[in-house]
Amino acid sequence: MSVAIELKPESNAPAAHSAELSVAVAGMTCASCVGHIEKAIAKLPNVSKVTVNLATERAAVIFAGSADAGAVVEAIERAGYQVPETAVDLRVEGMTCASCVGHLEKALARVPGVIAATVNLATEKASIRYYGGVASVEDLEAAIRGAGYEPRRIAIDGAPSDQQALARDQELRSLRGSLLFAAVLALPVFALEMGSHLIPAVHDFIMRTIGMQTSWLIQFALTTLVLFGPGLRFYQKGIPAILRGTPDMNALVALGTGAAWGYSLVATFAPGVLPPGTANVYYEAAAVIVALILLGRFLEAKAKGRTSEAIRRLVGLQAKTARVARGDTMIEIALADVRTGDIVQVRPGERVPVDGEVVDGNSYVDESMITGEPVPVAKSAGASVVGATINKTGAFTFRATNVGADTVLAQIIRMVEQAQGSKLPIQAMVDKVTAWFVPAVMGIAALTFAVWLVFGPDPALTFALVNAVAVLIIACPCAMGLATPTSIMVGTGRAAELGILFRKGEALQTLRDVTVVALDKTGTLTKGRPELTDLEPAPGFEYDEVLALIASVETQSEHPIGEAIVAAAKARNLSVRSPQAFEAIPGFGVSARVGGHEVQVGADRFMIGLGHDVSVFAALASELGAQGRSPLYAAIDGKLAAVIAVADPIKDTTPEAIRALHSLGLRVAMITGDNQATALAVARALGIDEVVGEVLPDGKVAALNRLRAGGRKVAFVGDGINDAPALAAADVGLAIGTGTDVAIESADVVLMSGDLRGVVNAIALSKATIRNIRQNLFWAFGYNAALIPVAGGVLYPLSGTLLSPVFAAGAMALSSIFVLGNALRLRVFQPVIASHERAEGEAS
Repeated sequence: MSVAIELKPESNAPAAHSAELSVAVAGMTCASCVGHIEKAIAKLPNVSKVTVNLATERAAVIFAGSADAGAVVEAIERAGYQVPETAVDLRVEGMTCASCVGHLEKALARVPGVIAATVNLATEKASIRYYGGVASVEDLEAAIRGAGYEPRRIAIDGAPSDQQALARDQELRSLRGSLLFAAVLALPVFALEMGSHLIPAVHDFIMRTIGMQTSWLIQFALTTLVLFGPGLRFYQKGIPAILRGTPDMNALVALGTGAAWGYSLVATFAPGVLPPGTANVYYEAAAVIVALILLGRFLEAKAKGRTSEAIRRLVGLQAKTARVARGDTMIEIALADVRTGDIVQVRPGERVPVDGEVVDGNSYVDESMITGEPVPVAKSAGASVVGATINKTGAFTFRATNVGADTVLAQIIRMVEQAQGSKLPIQAMVDKVTAWFVPAVMGIAALTFAVWLVFGPDPALTFALVNAVAVLIIACPCAMGLATPTSIMVGTGRAAELGILFRKGEALQTLRDVTVVALDKTGTLTKGRPELTDLEPAPGFEYDEVLALIASVETQSEHPIGEAIVAAAKARNLSVRSPQAFEAIPGFGVSARVGGHEVQVGADRFMIGLGHDVSVFAALASELGAQGRSPLYAAIDGKLAAVIAVADPIKDTTPEAIRALHSLGLRVAMITGDNQATALAVARALGIDEVVGEVLPDGKVAALNRLRAGGRKVAFVGDGINDAPALAAADVGLAIGTGTDVAIESADVVLMSGDLRGVVNAIALSKATIRNIRQNLFWAFGYNAALIPVAGGVLYPLSGTLLSPVFAAGAMALSSIFVLGNALRLRVFQPVIASHERAEGEAS
């Protein structure tokens, strides 16, 4: 696993110069590890908040002042865990002598986060060890350039997610080997001991052939190999944890297996030390427990790998190379070598390498990985393209505008990783319990041993040992530690696949409790740009002829209404000509001569002033007004020619989204700066419950506060630009994204598609994720609450039932697998409402 330490300002912290470190931590195995690390880091000066996540294996530390990465690393290592490092080799051009080496090493050493830098003149290579995130490869390259040399990447430096996936694969291989070794050795131990107890024929065979003492010696040899071979990891971490006074899961396993092995060792080699009748061996318990717990670890590692599958899929969307102009030719280079301003060529079927702006060519691009919409988008000169989207038909060239960590895909990956690493409010309860859970279990095990030793039947020492070991083994709090973060990882990953980005993990829980969804109108409910919605020609006039003449006049107007009319004419491929004698009459309208025709366009008062009777359109004008559309009129060659209306039309998907929100039991409100009559007309058409109209941007916060009356939680949905204050003030702010501008700092959630259906799906996914977390916590706590007393022997006086340490180990592994399996169900979460195109595609 590579280090991933990110240094960034924390916008929500009260301090003026606060910063956050995100540190990868190796060696955590259970929820108690989380508590130990959080306590160790919290003791550092200026640390205002620390959050450790078991599933992502990261610690997020917020400092009241400047961040001290070294102190955090030392605290983690003192607590008995590791902070891995990242290493990179860069080729350096331009070095000529030993002094170049010294200059370059000093320049690299000055980069914050660099641990060590070694430069070799003969190989022209710099080898750097650093905490990735505090320093990046780009920072190292900038330092080399600043020293007067030119860096070249030897290989593309993988994203943190790629490196973590590689480390997890290595961990899986190691666990698989250890598991096989332990299972092969534990199986004959189990067969010799348990077979002798359960099957009389096996007992007789052992006694006739090798004898009981030889059997014990064989079990001793095999068990010792298991405990101090693949099982050594538990002792290496568990015993130091006990000595530090911070016991964890490894400590429980070490104590339980060590006690069983140590007791059996005495029974084998010094039976006279034990009370009469108590010289029994429990080698099979120690060996099989190690094998079963390794099995659980192996299955956990596989399942945890699948929880971050969404990130790996996102990383896998990146192109590996790009065709870039170098002089008069196009050459293929590594993606990491693409620079801002490069001219990049994309052929049919290829992925767009980086973000940019089309300079030549036409095509259709599949942007479903960004927006969730399956219909390809037309691209021509001036259009923006997003890295990792797929070019479908034509070829085009574009100018790279964002590369590396600045691309939309990189922003998405960062957002998902940040959300996955967050800790929800519901986790606070888990943290309080796990802080004392392991010490409490050790106390319960000690009490169990004492009670059985004093009050148990003969042989009391044997009963005491077996039950105490069973308590230690069954109570490992793995499931508690995994219950919340695995659900968050899978839920936020699935959300990203649906075009829903949770910038703040807390929103995943808060969104579930929202009772009112407040919507901005322009750009959220509507398309955000005026369009020609109505044109009714008078008798004797043709639709296309009237539209062409009106559009020709409006080519001289800079008003959005004029632009909408011109756009409508061009969409119908009508001939739009340059007008003559254009005149604008403020407050009334415009007039001009087009191809020999006198044309006037304006309000009813303009037409009345020209002597036209607009009452012939009275019914239609009244209907348009009820819909919130202001009618305009056109006169051609002295005759009233048409009534027209330009409005910001409601998005096609908005009515369906409003109905779906109501079906979830939510009230829907609209907050808009439009006049109250227009706002009410839109609300009536859509079935919106509450309307707050004529609100300036800074007044939206006050409107939100009014909607909170009665303790209601309010989510606000806006376009993320002029709605920033309201997005920040709402209980949950959801920003309608554009597909290319995802870094909306004021929002808690970003909806990539600009589609209100994403709000419905975000709320539904929030409910599903929190429900999944509660299921996991119920199982984890209920499992321990029910089985710890059983392991202690509480059922023995009633039914003679005791829980073997071997079965305790199996049940403990099953608990964690259940939690992980339940969390993985979120991977198949289906959106409440999907795009019609996608639904039709799935149906076919």
